[in-house]
Amino acid sequence: MNDSILNNHHNALPSQDDITRLVLPNGITVLSRANFNSPTLSIKGYLHSGSLFDPPDKLGVSYLTAFGLMTGTQNHDFQSLYNEVESIGASLSFSAGTLTSSFSAHCLSEDLSLILGLIAECLQSPTFPDKEFNRQKNQMLTALAIRAQDTSAMASILFDKIVFANHPYQHPEEGYVETVQLIEQPDLVEFYQRTYGPKNMAIVIVGAVEPQKAVDAVNQALGGWSNPNQEPLPEIPPIQPLKNSTRKAINIPGKSQADIVMGSHAPDRLSPDFHALRIGNNILGEFGMMGRLGQSVREDAGLAYYAYSSLSISLGPGAWEMIAGVNPANIDRTIALITEEVRKFISEPVSDDELSDSKSYFLGRMPLLLESNSGVAVSILNIEHFNLGLNYFIEYPRHVQAISSTDVLEASRKYLDPDRLAIAVSGP
Repeated sequence: MNDSILNNHHNALPSQDDITRLVLPNGITVLSRANFNSPTLSIKGYLHSGSLFDPPDKLGVSYLTAFGLMTGTQNHDFQSLYNEVESIGASLSFSAGTLTSSFSAHCLSEDLSLILGLIAECLQSPTFPDKEFNRQKNQMLTALAIRAQDTSAMASILFDKIVFANHPYQHPEEGYVETVQLIEQPDLVEFYQRTYGPKNMAIVIVGAVEPQKAVDAVNQALGGWSNPNQEPLPEIPPIQPLKNSTRKAINIPGKSQADIVMGSHAPDRLSPDFHALRIGNNILGEFGMMGRLGQSVREDAGLAYYAYSSLSISLGPGAWEMIAGVNPANIDRTIALITEEVRKFISEPVSDDELSDSKSYFLGRMPLLLESNSGVAVSILNIEHFNLGLNYFIEYPRHVQAISSTDVLEASRKYLDPDRLAIAVSGP
């Protein structure tokens, strides 16, 4: 009897009934959900400090700052910090994105306050030692040199430059070789002091701990943190859609493959079109063997090694991309065929079968995403980031089921125009 009650409780979707959410006086939002099925905890969090804050001539500084947090603190040098994490079999990492810098940790529940103490130390008292800074900067320059030879990565960067022209999103988060070369250790300190702080920070703890204990532990570790100089998130400007199709190419000599990224802008995550576009994108280039694009470009025409689509939507404008890897001889034919598929996609509704298959995919995938503590933590963090409400998972199936083929068609028409596509090609 008790077992089944416990299981039912665990199988219930996360909702306001079992997610505790509290905002600490210094501005940190703590969210926690208990799951005592295993003795572990997943901890995820972010603060507003990403590449959007980078000075234009030093793009990449947010990246180096996030990776520098664990290279030394007031109480630990690089080695002793890692030893401390490894000695309890835990993991801890920091990373940077466009709008946020994030952290992720996994540990046994008995080690919660120890791990939170280390997270707090990295966030509140990093020292960015010179030796480690120089090593990380060199590693980053090496990674950027490798990226410059990667046809897929370079096509993607070029696409962003076209679709997000004159917008902060036009730059890659890691910056460029010439901007990273200019970054010195004091730049990390300056960036840290300007953007790291508790205001609008969120931290999620999921696993074998009572939610109130989790909140108290975060309060103890980070409740005293303040930074009066912390800058707010910059205003994210809207983008100007393209007036007509724009094609650009990057030549990378000696490659046997070319990569094509083409598409258009997409709306903000809170757009009422979100669910319709996601289903549309799934049908166009994700479902099964990469959707219609995979079928027509790869299977039927034999033009590409892969062809699929991808919808990236967050805060501010997003992008809807169609991506193909081809023999350089097939570039023009592939672009023509993908454009043709786009034209078809916005001229007639998707079939009932495509719609129901795609809905089943999204409805079936959600429980899988929520199977692990880590999956639940990431999902709750997203809900907080986009302000979707704690009952999002409960309401999600209804949103998906409500989408009709007409909704998909009308939403797609708003963003996909075969005569106004951004087209980026990278290859020999």
